[in-house]
Amino acid sequence: MAVQMPLNGLLIAHRLVRICASSQAHHRHRHILLRLTQSKKEIRTFATSCMKCNENDKDSSDPPPLKTELTSTQALLSRRRRPLSPLERISHLLPQDALTPEVMQLREQNQQEQNEHASVTESAEEAIHTDSSTHHVSETQLNDEVHPEENMWTPPTLPGESLIGFGELLLGEHRKKGRVEFRKMFQLVKGVRLQSQWGTILHDDIAGQLAGQSMKTSRGSAIFIRRPSLDEYVLYMRRGPAIAYPKDAATMMMMMDITEGDCVLESGSGSGAMSLFLSRAVGSKGSVLSVEIREDHYKRAVLNYNRWRTSWSVRRGEEWPDNVRFHNADLCTASSLLAGRGFNSVALDLINPHLVLPTIIPHLHSGAVCTVYLANITQVIDLLEGVRCLALPLLCERIIEVPVRDWLVAPALQKDGRHCIRKAPVLDEEQKEENATSEEDDEEVTTEGSPAFGSIPYIARPHPQQMCHTAFLVKLRKCVQ
Repeated sequence: MAVQMPLNGLLIAHRLVRICASSQAHHRHRHILLRLTQSKKEIRTFATSCMKCNENDKDSSDPPPLKTELTSTQALLSRRRRPLSPLERISHLLPQDALTPEVMQLREQNQQEQNEHASVTESAEEAIHTDSSTHHVSETQLNDEVHPEENMWTPPTLPGESLIGFGELLLGEHRKKGRVEFRKMFQLVKGVRLQSQWGTILHDDIAGQLAGQSMKTSRGSAIFIRRPSLDEYVLYMRRGPAIAYPKDAATMMMMMDITEGDCVLESGSGSGAMSLFLSRAVGSKGSVLSVEIREDHYKRAVLNYNRWRTSWSVRRGEEWPDNVRFHNADLCTASSLLAGRGFNSVALDLINPHLVLPTIIPHLHSGAVCTVYLANITQVIDLLEGVRCLALPLLCERIIEVPVRDWLVAPALQKDGRHCIRKAPVLDEEQKEENATSEEDDEEVTTEGSPAFGSIPYIARPHPQQMCHTAFLVKLRKCVQ
């Protein structure tokens, strides 16, 4: 017992020493606790003010709902319990009766601040949600009042402009760095998709839109949707034999001097390209007689002609003139087909055109023109030899080839996509002063971020993809013997 009593006394004395030392440490670091508490209060006050500022911004600039959600999440995170300081951890290990009154007072103040901050955060969140819901309801009511009949935006149209409709022929293009990577002509059908390696587009989404705009595919690529012209239609339509290209067809019609109301004979319907050009040239008052010896070519020409007429009626709301009569026959033996008829001009697209000339020349008006479309120069020689041997009343006026040379003209760009800048030559001091004064006199007004007019060099060279030889055009005029 005597030994245990001194040991117990020593333990009690040691505990009293530790308590006194901790109390002294609390007194020494009291200013540290006060600074930590004040900084925590400032942080919480800053978080609350940010929430209020965002709420005010919402009223003025109407930020997206995602910003409100982020602010609410930050408010919830700010309510989490902050980490304890080392002095607070030590004070939590000591019993309540061993703590000094100063430490107890700091604990009570910290607890009160946490409760006040939680109540302020909850009230701010409720205000934000109430304001966002009220703003959304008011905006919806305003839209309903302005557009009571429809909620979908309809693009404006100009007088005479029509929206895309089902049954219409369209052309889809995808361009990359100024080059056409994809081009497809299609007919708009309900429930069908436009397929491409850049993604798909529903035909239903295209219907009701304005032509000449880009639409996003399922992969996010842009496809430019527009209506094809007649020359583009004959290039991309389904064909059997080779067609008369638009550049050659236009030159042939200039040679024949076709006007509205003319009666024209065409031999060699092919895929129907020349028939369509002639149909538009003669108009509703004229007529075109197209004769094709092969049945498969005859059917293809009729299908392409009717397909264009159908698309035109949907596009313009009026019928394309039904002024072409197709016949599956051989002109060499079909003289009864031409009986009692006269033609203002004749267009031939045959392998051996000199064989049909004796049949058609009597039905051609005097002084009128017969144009012949021939692929090889040897065919031209055979044609002229046939005219000479048969002594036909024809005068060969021209034998031409129509070349078309495409050019590539575009601003010069650097590898990073920026425009190149013209490099001025090195000038003398006197020339520099003269140029400086002239620039001050003639200042150019340019847009922000755009180089001045004439300061960008251009690339100008023949296009790498050129259309080569297509045909020789022979112009024969009927003369009176």
